[in-house]
Amino acid sequence: MVNGTAGVLATALDYTRLGRAELGERIRERKRALNAVVLGHNYQRGEIQDVSDFVGDSLGLSQAAADTAADVIVFCGVHFMAETAKILSPGKQVLMPDLRAGCPMADFVTGAALRRLKTELPDAVVVTYVNSTAEVKAESDICCTSSNAVRVVESIPAERTVLFVPDRNLARYVQERTGRRNLVAWDGYCYVHDDRVLEELEQAKRAHPGALVVVHPEARKELLDRADAVTSTAGMVEYAEEHDEVIFGTERGLVDRMKQRFPHKTFVALSGAAVCGNMKLNTLAKLAWCLDHGRHEVVLPEDVRVRAERSLRAMLELSGGWTAPADEESALELAAVRPGGCGCA
Repeated sequence: MVNGTAGVLATALDYTRLGRAELGERIRERKRALNAVVLGHNYQRGEIQDVSDFVGDSLGLSQAAADTAADVIVFCGVHFMAETAKILSPGKQVLMPDLRAGCPMADFVTGAALRRLKTELPDAVVVTYVNSTAEVKAESDICCTSSNAVRVVESIPAERTVLFVPDRNLARYVQERTGRRNLVAWDGYCYVHDDRVLEELEQAKRAHPGALVVVHPEARKELLDRADAVTSTAGMVEYAEEHDEVIFGTERGLVDRMKQRFPHKTFVALSGAAVCGNMKLNTLAKLAWCLDHGRHEVVLPEDVRVRAERSLRAMLELSGGWTAPADEESALELAAVRPGGCGCA
């Protein structure tokens, strides 16, 4: 609890009694006072995105926050995303409005389970999707995103076995694109994308015969085979900007956001049931409570953070998206010495 702050309420439930306008004003005031930035993932509720300083995909948000002078990062997403923010910004305090906001796909694999499989495949290169815990990233050789997974695997010598963690659907997509036979896929998946079926796609196409079909690579093969394009959430935003009628095979929060940005266009969710309940655990009331009370903080053991950063850095260096900090910059970051200003603009 922030001592001496007038109007601070005891529980997140108490904040639900406040109106949306008052909650928004409280959040803005606390961001200024704490020198904080709020990150809102593409799948968050619209009310969360409206008060976020950055809206986007998980890795992009963590990179954006690392580039600001903020002292505090509040990540409105799921737990592995907040961990990634902490990995890239060790000197900043990272908070989550609800610790229960986890990722079932990330939970398919643990560090201990991955270590056991690595003993069975000692020569394998471990490629880990960023939708994974810090502990799993720490056990990996290189990370990947849905947009650069093919490039990452192509960078690995053909004779080396690739152990791809944790998404079997993305692994299958990468295997088909690269022709790699020596790729071993972990048997995990995202329930939001994996549950989409062909019948839903056919219904959407009958209703919108002229629409472009864009599907996330976490979906099943039969859907990917019927798509006009397969791309990440960031790639989907680009399709929304460039096309007037699109059926999106992803979580409907992204579709709702695109409808709001482009009200004159026709954007359709492949399934109205494509909702990540874990993402939706974050609410405006919980965000206001989080900022007032400085909770819940995400803390990582430093050895885990350093090894996880190494696997992320390997990916970012490959894709040209990482600039290694100078020694002085690293020291300042670790000491949490930052110039004033939150960098929200």
